[in-house]
Amino acid sequence: MRTEISSLGEFGLIDHLTKNNETVNAGTILSVGDDAAVIDQFGRQCVISTDLLVEGVHFDLMYTPLKHLGYKAVAVNLSDIYAMNATPTHITLSIGISNKFSVEALEEFYDGVYAACEKFNIDLIGGDTTSSKMGFVISVTAIGEVAPDKYVTRSGAGVLDLLCVSGDLGGAYLGLQLLEREKKIFLENPKIQPDLESQAYLVGRILKPEPRADIVEWLQENGVVPTSMIDVSDGLSSELLHICTKSDVGCVLYEEKIPIHEDARKMAIEFNVGAAACALSGGEDYELLFSIRQSDYETILKNPAITVIGHIVGKYDGCNMITKSGNKHKLTAQGWNAF
Repeated sequence: MRTEISSLGEFGLIDHLTKNNETVNAGTILSVGDDAAVIDQFGRQCVISTDLLVEGVHFDLMYTPLKHLGYKAVAVNLSDIYAMNATPTHITLSIGISNKFSVEALEEFYDGVYAACEKFNIDLIGGDTTSSKMGFVISVTAIGEVAPDKYVTRSGAGVLDLLCVSGDLGGAYLGLQLLEREKKIFLENPKIQPDLESQAYLVGRILKPEPRADIVEWLQENGVVPTSMIDVSDGLSSELLHICTKSDVGCVLYEEKIPIHEDARKMAIEFNVGAAACALSGGEDYELLFSIRQSDYETILKNPAITVIGHIVGKYDGCNMITKSGNKHKLTAQGWNAF
């Protein structure tokens, strides 16, 4: 069954997609359904971030299930809030849609949105819908809260601070390369069905990224306040250079310390690319890169999901990587560039 969006109209569509929307945060005073939402942050500071996802630029509907896309649209935005050492509480969601979408397709997309909201205790409190002649456009604004002046920026890293990263890197990029390869094969011969079951980890890294709420909660519980932090959306080298530029420092990164999943190492060999290069320039891993004081080192060691990958040096020492063979290479930003 296919229900045309035109049969509901804009406001009917919004009412339909949000009819089961429930709020879970005490600070949500007024949610969807009025000219604006009302939230009370109870004396905490407010953190706000916006992301735009455009079909054909940020996602390909040929291999991206709509439910996964809904989840990812929320997740990547929450990652920015966590990267400020804050807790996300609310989102607004605006979409531009072409007439190729049915009401049922949008229900599937919103199922993913609500799954992310439920997992991370977020309230959807508003947004907008409009028609689009250029495919599917998604805009999410995330709002979070943090104790007064406990937010962490990109600009606080100091000389001798240790550089840490959560999880592993490069998997999302390799998952994307795998999907693009299978798409090409399928378009050339539709009888050949892609076999991705054995690569669930890498495909999951690109289609359903998970913001690192667990890392931020663990840092808070263990009294570790990073001196700087950023989420890895554009590749490790790019993000590291952002921190160094904003903090007016240099860095030393050790290639052998970069955490890479075994599935990513194997796939890198298959594609004949360096696994470290995928981590440095790939992007979309949505892990957290942060610096800590040396006095927090013993505490950080207790969390197996965090790896120390280098340290901060003076600005005039530059930003360099020490390769596995012991050579020094200048770090360059070769990650995702929106333009």
